[in-house]
Amino acid sequence: MGLSRAGIDEADAVDLLHRALDSGIRFIDSADVYAPSASEIGHNERLIAKALASWGGDRARVIVATKGGLRRGVKGWFPDGRARHLRRACEASLTALGVEAIDLYQLHAIDSKSKTTTFRTLEALLREGKVRRLGLCNVSLEELEEARRHFPVTTVQVSLSPIDLAPLKNGVASFCQRHGIDLIAHSPLGGYRNRRRIECEPVLANMARRRGASCAEIALAWLLSMEGVIPIPGATKLASLESSLRARELVLTGEERDDLFRAYSVSPEAASPATATDGEVVLFVGYPGAGKTTAARAWEERGYSRLNRDERGGTLRDLIKELDDRLGRGERKLVLDNTYPRRASRYDVIQAARRHGVAVRCLWLRTSLQQAQLNAATRIVQRYGRLLEPEELRKLSRADPNAFAPSAQFRYRRELEPPRPEEGFVEIEELDFERDPPPARSGRAVFFEPREEGIRPKLDRYEGAGFRLLGVSFQPGRRDRTYVDSGVEVHLCNHPPPISCWCRKPLPGLGVVLIEKYGLAPEKCLVVVSSPADKGFAERLGIPALAASELEP
Repeated sequence: MGLSRAGIDEADAVDLLHRALDSGIRFIDSADVYAPSASEIGHNERLIAKALASWGGDRARVIVATKGGLRRGVKGWFPDGRARHLRRACEASLTALGVEAIDLYQLHAIDSKSKTTTFRTLEALLREGKVRRLGLCNVSLEELEEARRHFPVTTVQVSLSPIDLAPLKNGVASFCQRHGIDLIAHSPLGGYRNRRRIECEPVLANMARRRGASCAEIALAWLLSMEGVIPIPGATKLASLESSLRARELVLTGEERDDLFRAYSVSPEAASPATATDGEVVLFVGYPGAGKTTAARAWEERGYSRLNRDERGGTLRDLIKELDDRLGRGERKLVLDNTYPRRASRYDVIQAARRHGVAVRCLWLRTSLQQAQLNAATRIVQRYGRLLEPEELRKLSRADPNAFAPSAQFRYRRELEPPRPEEGFVEIEELDFERDPPPARSGRAVFFEPREEGIRPKLDRYEGAGFRLLGVSFQPGRRDRTYVDSGVEVHLCNHPPPISCWCRKPLPGLGVVLIEKYGLAPEKCLVVVSSPADKGFAERLGIPALAASELEP
């Protein structure tokens, strides 16, 4: 990507590639979207083809890898794994590179909307001979395992550097090592924006002074010492290329290598099953709003000390330090009820406990997203007496762990890597959510979409039977939040997309407000369904639903 940034002279870029090839570099990584702008897709591939065509060495010995499966638009980059897009992208890359078959074709990112279709299309491209080998980029362990059920995976490309060690913690690196898959480490020096952080790492700086090298060279030499790891620094200047070449010749001693692993609290090997029995750390996994706090109190009553970032502030790294300190002082019963959706975040807890001979038990709350959304909206309304505006949620979330936006739960769903025994847990226990019995209520109401044509007269018989009629609608940009229409209360979400509030159907916020306000019993109410959002609204609130078309005239 670096050589295709705006402002870099093409002749200089070709010369740099020639110097790299002359120095023995035989692997070049590219992507169709690496270009100065969205209108120049394929720029980097064409640049590489030009450099190889004018190079005097043996082209057949050079492996050129490229990627497909991303689009560039006005608002950024986004995955597109549809068969039609992938096939067109592959054909365009073949043309740009000037080859009959691509040496290594990598899926740039997983498109969750068409994952199975994506894998089948890649399998077909391999079978048809358009690509010789297939790789994946930016994947979780579960996605890697799923892809291997469709085709052999030759490489996995992920961010890996001293300031991003997730692949060593989430099982991806150890899986690749066990199955002979090369791990390509992109951004091995922290990426374009984080390069300076590498120079500030004390352990790297101390080792660099002793070896007469730079921090970047020590970092690259460390990655090169790991079995099956191929770092790609992405040099854009001659000086950085020469530095990378020096790192290739810099061999760390076993002691230096181990010092770096210890300093960053990672291990080059996979975690072994926990056998420690001296005490126990209990780690919760679950949505924000899943009921972890309530469940953790039961463990506090059994003598466990609770560590929670929401209450203590700071970062998960700070929490690990406190866990390590407490275990070092002899505490042996602790419970952590943060969300921990990712294996990498759980890894740090397991390693800290392992250092002190303490086992880790995982409690996985299998609360559904819909139930967690209801819990979150209910807590906000009960605490503040109303739903909070998006800006209020942004400000209060720093001080109140229960005042978060819906995006926190969507993020958990995207990031969730289900806990597995091989992470090092002594046990994984799945818990179903148990809601406290609701307060006794008797109120009845019909919730409906007020803009549904002809619906109001059909509700007269419900009003006559003592039901309160309540309109709930999404009308972005409208100034008033409530109004009266034909004697009926109408409550609105007027926030523009995307979802940043709790009041937009199918989220249950407005329903919670009205249930609390009027003492409604959900099981005695009714939601008239005019759209999928109405159906989801009813399901979250536990209210019976009836299609608008089924209402009697």
